[in-house]
Amino acid sequence: MRRKPGWQERKNYKWIYLFLLPTVIIFLMFYMVPIIQVFVTSFTSWDGFNSPKFNGLNNYINLFKGDAFLISLKNLLAWGLIAMTLHVGFGTLVAFILYNKPVGWRFTRAVFMVPNVISAAAWAMIYRFIFNNDFGVLNRIIRFFNPDFNVSWFYSSPWAFWSITLTWLFYAVIVTLVVLGDLMNIPQEWIEAAKIDGAEGWKLVKYIQLPLCRNAIGTSVICSLTARITMYEQISLTTAGGPGDDTMSLSILLVNNLMDYRYGRANAIGVIMFIIGLIVLAVINKAFRMNESDY
Repeated sequence: MRRKPGWQERKNYKWIYLFLLPTVIIFLMFYMVPIIQVFVTSFTSWDGFNSPKFNGLNNYINLFKGDAFLISLKNLLAWGLIAMTLHVGFGTLVAFILYNKPVGWRFTRAVFMVPNVISAAAWAMIYRFIFNNDFGVLNRIIRFFNPDFNVSWFYSSPWAFWSITLTWLFYAVIVTLVVLGDLMNIPQEWIEAAKIDGAEGWKLVKYIQLPLCRNAIGTSVICSLTARITMYEQISLTTAGGPGDDTMSLSILLVNNLMDYRYGRANAIGVIMFIIGLIVLAVINKAFRMNESDY
């Protein structure tokens, strides 16, 4: 039977509420109020200077009529599928390799993690040189075998999409750290018991370790997908959404509308990004049963 809190415990609640108050105030001021404002002004025509004028669903209707917005959604879907399979899969694979501590695992861990401390903007600039058609490392290697090879990776279709993808695909250190943490928390007694029952190699991974890393992998999928929703630097500093709209994203489209002083439409894009993020969170939580305990 659950024990009801005593008088002394209830008396201490006021101190808990007191210490929580600054956090609540900060959340309301810097998160809740701006979110409400974004939702409200997404139904207005607003240039950021004059008073917003209500225009109903016009911002949303105009967005869905535009090719750039539809291409952004298509790109987001493609990048999302790549993120939740190849990106998360690669990070999980590295986690399992590091967990088993093969020869040279410390060096591998250092080499794998060091590039991930570099900002997305810096990586975008580095890749501009790697993929440069005239003096880039990649084309120099290819021309060693095919002297006539000429591809401007960031400026020609369909290569631009895949060039953007490569700027983030294999940098999955967050996934590796999260999954590795769950692997290391699996009780050793369970591993030994599974081995006694005949679970070795792939069977141990499939039936014991992967299921017990469910929450970590689900968290990694959420982080990876939300990063694709807000991806900006890699595109802005390389293709700027081109060629044409081949690499257009919602964040690039949002900033472009801000630069054109169409704040109402930009906030409509922000609302759509927010809703997509909530859908991702709900679906992944349900699919990976993240509210259930592993132990």
